[in-house]
Amino acid sequence: MKITAIGIDLAKTVFQVHGENSRGKTILTKRLSRAKLLPFLANIPPCLIGLEACGGSNYWARQIKSLGHDVRLISPQYVKPYVKTNKNDYNDAAAICEAVSRPDMRFVSIKTIQQQDIQTLHRIRTRLIRERTAIVNQTRGILLEFGIFFPTSINAFRREVPLLLEDAENALSTVARDIVAEQYADLLQLDAKVQRYEKRINKVFKDYPVCQRLAKVEGVGPLIATAMVAAVGDATTFKNGRQMAAWLGLVPRQHSSGNHNRLLGISKRGDTYLRTLLIHGARSVVFRCESKRDRKSRWLTSLKKRRGVNRTSVALANKNARVLWALMAKDEQYLQSA
Repeated sequence: MKITAIGIDLAKTVFQVHGENSRGKTILTKRLSRAKLLPFLANIPPCLIGLEACGGSNYWARQIKSLGHDVRLISPQYVKPYVKTNKNDYNDAAAICEAVSRPDMRFVSIKTIQQQDIQTLHRIRTRLIRERTAIVNQTRGILLEFGIFFPTSINAFRREVPLLLEDAENALSTVARDIVAEQYADLLQLDAKVQRYEKRINKVFKDYPVCQRLAKVEGVGPLIATAMVAAVGDATTFKNGRQMAAWLGLVPRQHSSGNHNRLLGISKRGDTYLRTLLIHGARSVVFRCESKRDRKSRWLTSLKKRRGVNRTSVALANKNARVLWALMAKDEQYLQSA
């Protein structure tokens, strides 16, 4: 009988394939090496193929899609309930095949090479900033042991350390002075690398008109706009802006039963990096809202007085996520509120 759905458990070198017909009966189980996967699928009539969203899944999805198959990526958390008994490659492939056949299953959009390029820029920039922060914190801890303290700001670190190294009468030993000087030199190198990656991101921002449309929203700049395009890609995969906000973890968690509805803090699901950027961008708008008199600023000012800065920032991030979905899915221009 004809294969209608296939589930593939991806790995580095060995791949488990599980195929079923339209009645859900298993008619294919095969274990293939990396080199044999694509030739094998090329000889199968076009069908629905499910892959777990994991490392390398976007590459395999693009390659398999080029063979004429309908490829879907599924989040691992949605596959797990379909795993029967013990976890192994065979059961995982069968679970993926069953999950991809569900009519109400939610899928992950397949990223293009351009999206992956933009995400790579963001990931390396984030890692450089994390390393820079680690250097500052470690050096502050070293100096504290010598009775030297200055504020946690990285700008204060850049300003105070050169003065500290020039002061020959402080409590620093020769060894500690050399170490701090090396740490400061490493910080300057990381600063230069971060600036180079930010220039690359700004170039991407200028090359993509959709990013420039998104940046017209208050609290959205080149970083958020490019990260949003890289993470979401085709916004029409979401039914509406509310779904995208939920995917970003900007909606309340629920713990409800019967007639008792309990809403908790935000779910914090989805892309942590993108959610953090949206909240930080929203916070910058919230801090300045009291000096403006447009409709959005008046709403933010009122909400800020009632609920505080943090909740107001999350509320604006949620609203911005919905607006960004509309701009991407409907190809519209953003009009600022009066």
